[in-house]
Amino acid sequence: MENPGLTQRGSAILSFHDRCVELFATHFHRLYRYIDRVSGDPELAADLAQEAFIKLYRRGSLPDAPEAWLISVALNLFRNARSTRSRRRRLLTIARGEAAHSDPPPSPESAAAAAETRQRVRSTIDRLSERERRLLLLKAEGYSYRDIAAALELNEASVGTLLARAIRAFRLIYEDAIDAP
Repeated sequence: MENPGLTQRGSAILSFHDRCVELFATHFHRLYRYIDRVSGDPELAADLAQEAFIKLYRRGSLPDAPEAWLISVALNLFRNARSTRSRRRRLLTIARGEAAHSDPPPSPESAAAAAETRQRVRSTIDRLSERERRLLLLKAEGYSYRDIAAALELNEASVGTLLARAIRAFRLIYEDAIDAP
């Protein structure tokens, strides 16, 4: 009789706890970055990504597609947080960037250009439809078409076409912003 809390991996048998720890180690940062990009709020993103993993652990068993399940749960948590509280979007400040990286600070000209580009990209992303935004951000984080399809409840075969359309929409809006006086 097989224990449902154990899974076979190579010659080692991993418990549910070990699989959760492994999933956390390999997917937390990617899920966090995705939620951070969706929300524009790093603290909220960290809380929601962590809460998604807590819900997975409390669930007591792994779903068929754990990565997609985590994305869906994190998005639901984000929707709940957004509807109950007013959150301001914050961009990464130069001071926070300097603390996170050991590279020398950028020149004032390049910092201003980078801030302008970040603002233009954020503005463009905000003008996309919800589905286009999620498609692009999930793909930017390296999620597979299968995970994207499961997380957004799409047909996996249509993800490529939808991504191409989302990229085209992004480019049009971005180029309009550049051309605008």
